[in-house]
Amino acid sequence: MSRQQALAEQFRRLHDRKDVLVLPNAWDVPSARVFEDEGFPAVATSSAGMMVSLGYPDGEEIPVKEFVAAIRRMARVLSIPLSADLVGGFGDTPEGAARSARAAVRAGAVGINIEDFVHREKRLLSVERQVAKLRALLRVQKATRVPFVINARTDALRFFPGDDAARLDEAIRRASAYRDVGVDCVYPMGLTDRGSIERFVKALDFPTNVMVRKGLPPVPELKRLGVARVSFGPSAAYAAMGLLKRASREVREEGTYDALTEGAISFDELNSLAVPSRRSKGV
Repeated sequence: MSRQQALAEQFRRLHDRKDVLVLPNAWDVPSARVFEDEGFPAVATSSAGMMVSLGYPDGEEIPVKEFVAAIRRMARVLSIPLSADLVGGFGDTPEGAARSARAAVRAGAVGINIEDFVHREKRLLSVERQVAKLRALLRVQKATRVPFVINARTDALRFFPGDDAARLDEAIRRASAYRDVGVDCVYPMGLTDRGSIERFVKALDFPTNVMVRKGLPPVPELKRLGVARVSFGPSAAYAAMGLLKRASREVREEGTYDALTEGAISFDELNSLAVPSRRSKGV
């Protein structure tokens, strides 16, 4: 078994619902290393955070080669599993999604997040077309012999027409279809309130991912509700940029530097984040 295969198996075991997997989303090498050094068992990429850090808006405007290169840089320095957010798969076709998944896995990813939302057109993809993409990813999984985790995201709660009840029903319908194809986890983007989370998890009876947002119950409560995975999404990037804004405002308006110096890491710590982790490579 290769090291990447072993990492993929390790990541897969983290979805067994025995505990909640808290999955931080990094946007570059140092943020990924910080999360590993703080003890998280795996790291995922943040599509918005990573793309904006490279000078592109969230979506699929970034060249795929540049996107994959960023994944490779993160995977190179980590000794824990890395999952890659492929947005919609960089193309409307199953073949395009398969190419993107193969490239991400070759770069070192052992997880794939893919959504059913078309960014440039601001619309949901049909269930049938998304199912075709997911089947293509499963074929890549078999061909590469890397059992990467497929996290199937639906944006029905945000973009399906109708009231909140209709959107939740559609999210359940879509997630059920994705589950039945053979993915490993489903991700109803925008699910935050206890009642809706409980209903969704009971309806699916399947590993479910929720994202950190204002109003999301704490991890112990999510565990009680049956949630398998909690991802940061872009929240860590938001927080980091918020700190920079506060620090900038303090220096300009007050002439002091507390936000820049309190709790900051040292030069040596920063420099060390650019090299592979010293943690054991064993899995």
